[in-house]
Amino acid sequence: MIAGAGALATVVVAGIVAVAVVNEGGGGGNASDKPSETLPTPEDLPSSTAGQPDPTFKDEPPPPPPPRDFVSDAKRDKAPLTVGTLFTSKNVTINGRPYKRAATDTSKGCTDAAHAGLGPVLSKNDCESLFRATYTRSGLAVTVGIAVFDDAATATKVKKQYKPNLVALKGGGVPDFCRTVTCRTTANSYGRYAYFTIAGRTNGKPSTASDSKAEQAGRDGSTYAYARILKRGKEQAAKAVGASPG
Repeated sequence: MIAGAGALATVVVAGIVAVAVVNEGGGGGNASDKPSETLPTPEDLPSSTAGQPDPTFKDEPPPPPPPRDFVSDAKRDKAPLTVGTLFTSKNVTINGRPYKRAATDTSKGCTDAAHAGLGPVLSKNDCESLFRATYTRSGLAVTVGIAVFDDAATATKVKKQYKPNLVALKGGGVPDFCRTVTCRTTANSYGRYAYFTIAGRTNGKPSTASDSKAEQAGRDGSTYAYARILKRGKEQAAKAVGASPG
């Protein structure tokens, strides 16, 4: 019985070896009696599927970095920065409402373009420049101010410390406005920029909390300031990878 069991074990092992040899040779489920020399050489094997083109690969540039990365630190934010590069268009449409640019101004010291509340906030946080532009529509005027700081942390601090007001900018047919009457204001920041608006009536009447049109003009101005800063970041991000800005 022991000898018989040993013989059976030998047969099973032999069967496994035979199957392994057939599969390795690529013969499928039936063993082949042909010698290995009859298999096709590598030169005889088809290089690609008939009628199918060879795959092609296109080099795609990497996606641009986040725009905020380029406008959050003065060391990376190197694009030209002037009132002209920030407020480029004479006519703009914001949220479906058309505005006409009336005047622009640059304040290197920042404080001369801000009233007593905002001026010290800008000064103690080392404001580099304050760019202003006034836009008008339908008896309304809004001055947009973009203040430049060294980094995003400082701009965020200015937003939190904000006290009124930005000085409204007259000119280009817009009379002195928002000097001695109530007007609508906003304050925000993006990257190393803090931006402010002051909006009111060009006829000298106050814009109280019930003046929804003046309030909307202020919000439109804030939206436009954000869009201009964001565009600046997108253009620099795209240039960094050789792509077109979105």
